[in-house]
Amino acid sequence: MDFALPPELKEYLAELDRFIEAEIRPLEEADDNVRFFDHRREYARTDFERGGLPRHDWEALLREARVRADRAGHLRFAMDPKFGGKGGSNLWMCVIREYLAAKGLGLHNDLQNEHSIVANNPFAKMFDDFGTPEQKEEFLAGMLDGTKRITFGLTEPRHGSDATHMETRGVRTERDGRSGWLLNGEKMWTTGMHVATHCALFARTNGEDGAARGITCFLVPADAPGVQVEEYLWTFNMPTDHPRVSFTDVWVPDSAIFGEPDNGLPLAQSFVHENRIRQAAGSLGAATYCIEEAVRYARQRQPFGEDLSRNQAIQFPLVELATQAEMLRLLIRKTAWQMDQMAHKEVERRLSDKVSMCNYWANRLACEAADRAMQVHGGIGYSRHKPFEHIYRHHRRYRITEGAEEIQMRKVAAFLFGYIGPRRSEFDALDWDDVDYRVEPQIRPRSGWQALS
Repeated sequence: MDFALPPELKEYLAELDRFIEAEIRPLEEADDNVRFFDHRREYARTDFERGGLPRHDWEALLREARVRADRAGHLRFAMDPKFGGKGGSNLWMCVIREYLAAKGLGLHNDLQNEHSIVANNPFAKMFDDFGTPEQKEEFLAGMLDGTKRITFGLTEPRHGSDATHMETRGVRTERDGRSGWLLNGEKMWTTGMHVATHCALFARTNGEDGAARGITCFLVPADAPGVQVEEYLWTFNMPTDHPRVSFTDVWVPDSAIFGEPDNGLPLAQSFVHENRIRQAAGSLGAATYCIEEAVRYARQRQPFGEDLSRNQAIQFPLVELATQAEMLRLLIRKTAWQMDQMAHKEVERRLSDKVSMCNYWANRLACEAADRAMQVHGGIGYSRHKPFEHIYRHHRRYRITEGAEEIQMRKVAAFLFGYIGPRRSEFDALDWDDVDYRVEPQIRPRSGWQALS
């Protein structure tokens, strides 16, 4: 059992450092671009007079950074070589994401816009797995060169975590002799709609409310008649690109169906595990940054003539956070390694609980570490001259998106108690005569090795 990082991975981290210093840092420091990362960041990024959308110069800067990263061979690192990537594993991606986030705010890795010099592009894999040959030809190249941008239309105003009760409907109909679908409904948090060319819209086309089957995904052009952005929802961390969008009598042909008709939810779930484990690594990196900054400040600050760090009231909360970070790092890397040992579709059945453990705990830890860093720094920590408030406000979002932490804890519980997952057969076969009620309800323990597996 070897916990050391491979030498090749260490060298790649060093290569990323060299690229950041040579290409990204100079770009960040040019033309007062630092305004997007210092105390002016929220105002500099947000066009408050245009619905709170990201300013054009902010998005242009992110785009230039991505172009440079792509030219250097980093942006598509995690993608399949047939897409120009290097096939980076989940383990490597987790180490990289943690490493970049632990550097703090910067153009190299700004997750408010899901931006990084080492990108995560789940739609490419979705199209490769679920798209028709015509869709692959139209969309794959366009997503890579930026001419195609797809947003996700799943959540609704009255239906969040439970997508099976969505009210958006698709009804089969013909138009001008062509078979197609008439779509009506409303979606929330369709992130990126202001620049999207298409929305991957999920609608019930069959079955009863609450049924997993009967939901179909459609690739709807963003400029199709009947598609309307109703409002951009201002959030805890601005700018916003998260609108409420209505779809009124929107017609699309059969060729717009993405994936299997009436079985669209697996498509929505196809990339969630890779996103969650990498997001967990990013949150861990942000937490580590906050902990380390608080430690350094406590060693330098000298109230009443001695180091602030000598106070146990300062030490112990940071000790607990540092301990949690160390344990979480091991779980994230172990889980990512296990994901790399199995087929993509097997992760949901065998490892989904561990991915959820990593994700909900890392997102919570990032918020707790940012809050503690503020407290240790005092007044300056509360100000926007330090990045902790930004980190807190951004990572607080992750405790809701990608599956709220309560939903993820529910998944862990379902695995733990054997309602789903590998333990289901164990509990289904349980002999209740083995329960001894004379002392306390207790099931005879399994052997030690079983308990550890």
